[in-house]
Formats: sequence, C-alpha cells, structure tokens
Amino acid sequence: MKKKNGLIQKIILSTIGHEKRQTYMIPVFSILISLIVGAVVIAFLGKNPFLAYYNLLQGSGLAPKASYAGYKGIITDFASFLNALTPMLFAALSVIIALKAGLFNIGVSGQMLAAGFTATILIGYSVLPAAVAKPLVVVIGFVMGALVGALVGYFKHKFNINEVVSTIMLNYIIQYIVSFFINTFYVDPVSRQSKTVGAAGRLTLTDVVIGSYKMDIPLGILLAAAGIVVTAFLLKKTTLGFEIKAVGSSVRAAEYAGIRVGRTRVLAMMLSGGFAGLAGVTYYVGYFASIQPRVLAGTGYDAIAVALLGNSSPVGIVFSSFLITVISKGSTYMSSASGVQPEIASAITGVVLLFSACGAFVKYKVDRWKEER
Repeated sequence: MKKKNGLIQKIILSTIGHEKRQTYMIPVFSILISLIVGAVVIAFLGKNPFLAYYNLLQGSGLAPKASYAGYKGIITDFASFLNALTPMLFAALSVIIALKAGLFNIGVSGQMLAAGFTATILIGYSVLPAAVAKPLVVVIGFVMGALVGALVGYFKHKFNINEVVSTIMLNYIIQYIVSFFINTFYVDPVSRQSKTVGAAGRLTLTDVVIGSYKMDIPLGILLAAAGIVVTAFLLKKTTLGFEIKAVGSSVRAAEYAGIRVGRTRVLAMMLSGGFAGLAGVTYYVGYFASIQPRVLAGTGYDAIAVALLGNSSPVGIVFSSFLITVISKGSTYMSSASGVQPEIASAITGVVLLFSACGAFVKYKVDRWKEER
C-alpha cells in the first residue's frame, strides 16, 4: 500500500509539482477528475460515457452531427455556441473583478436580470434604428449592472453587510420585481414570457444568410473579447487594478499603504456589476430576446465555476468558459442522442466547481509532499 501511495505521489509531483506549472495544471487536474466522475455516473446509468461526451461536442458545433435540418450545419451550431458563450465570458469577468478585491459576487444573475429587463423595456421595445438602439442597449446594461453592484459595495463599506448576504437578497428582490412588471405589463400571452425584443435593439443578428446557411451571429462576442483585454490591462497596468488586488490580498496592508479600502471596494463592485450587466444584455437582449418571469439565469452561478477554474485570470476564463459552455450547451443534444438526462451536465459542472474550489488544498498537499521528499 505504501509503495502504491508513493507511486501516486510521484506521478502527481511529476505533473503538477513544479510551481510554475501549477497555475494551469491544477485546473486541468480538476477537469480530468470531474470528467472521470461524470463518466462513472453515466456508465452507472447504463450509457456510453465516451459517446455522451462526443454528443456534447456535437451539440456545441465542435463535432459534426449525423444529419442537419435545412439551412443548418456545424457552422450554424458553432455560431449558436458563441452566442451562449458571450454572456458567460462577461459573467466570469464580473466574478473575477470581485474576487480580486476579496469580495464574492453571488448576485451576478440578479444584476444580469436587472440590466436585461431595463434595456428591454427602454430600448428593446422602442422604434429606434439599429445604429442607435444597439449601442444604447450596451450602455444601459453596463450602467444598470454597475448601479446594483455599487449598491452592494456601499452596503459593505458603510454598514459592513457581507456581500454574499446582500447579493443573495438582491437576487430575490430583483427577481420578483421584474416578474411583477413582466406579468402585469409586458407578458406574451402565448409564451408566458416577456414580449420578444425587436430586431433593431437585439444584440444577435438572427437568420443571417451566409452561403447555404442561416445562422445567428452574436455581436456581443466582440465586446467580450474587448472586455477580456480591458480587464487584463486594468488589473495589471493601472493604479486602480493594483489597489483592487491590494485590498483583496490584505485590508490592513492596503490601509497602511494609504489605499482607501471602502472606495476601492465600491469601485470594484461597480465594475463587477457593470460586466454582469453586459452579461445580462447579451443574454436577455441577445441570446434569448425575452425574459422568463421568476427565473434567474444559471449563467451567473456557472460563472463562479468558470472564474475558479480559470484561476481568476482574464485569460484563464476564456478556456474555462469554453469548457463550461460546451457542457451546458451540448447537454440538450446529449440527452436526445444518448438518452442521458441533461441534469448530468449540471452535475458535472458542479463537480468541476467542487474540485476547482479545492485547488488551494491540492497545492498545499503537493507542497507538503515536496518537503517530505
């Protein structure tokens, strides 16, 4: 048994023992463990795990399907995948900025809903031309999300209210207020959701004919790419970014260095909420074009797994967002093709979150083994 444990330790140390490799090897290790656990569960249900995982790729446009409907193909599936990926990237950026300041933004879904609803009723139902409406949707989404985020930061600074508590409470408040207004003024009697957003204000171009395909083109993916670059620059090259990271590392040290902790926390939550607002408009005014009452988007919660899996790095979340979106987007096709319930995909995402949260413990154990050797 000791020899066996020693061999396992040796293999782990050889793969993730080097400190420079740990930043990306520990997340890879977490993903592998999660996929193995998922495969075991799928096999236990009597299904082929390899086929089920291949179905996830097919449902995301990363692998060809056996057949396609008219005007559809792998490229249209991939465009739809990018449409779903866009709000995930913004939501993950929101979580990252809060984490860097030592804060935990559980309210991304609520901030998404507040921004999406506001942009919908102000611009989505208006008769403004597309050239005016689309930029306004982006601005309103960012501002509305930033206002909600700033409120959370102010509660933390002024009354020392834990941001986890305040964001969870705001999630419920926003959810039921929006539901009341939708059901009272904006409900579609057929779908029982909010009325569909007009094409001029929508951040997704629908049924665009390219060659022999009809596809949905997400305009927000370009904004998401710009947001990743801006966030990386902000955190690495600006005074505000340094102050955010300093407050997140040690409040006492930041105060000793003359940093205004309260102001920095409010600004960090404001930026976090702003990106959550962009996630909201690309989700509700782009991807879906309507809002389902009394339902919060799971994207805000999945973004926590994405941020942790990406080591709270703007570059890292590109890869982790890609993985989590593949799991969530491909789950419907996996269910129809393999008969594996889509809830299994959510369970795999949960296991990814669990092992990602254990990253610090894995690093600690690896360092201990290195000392013992």
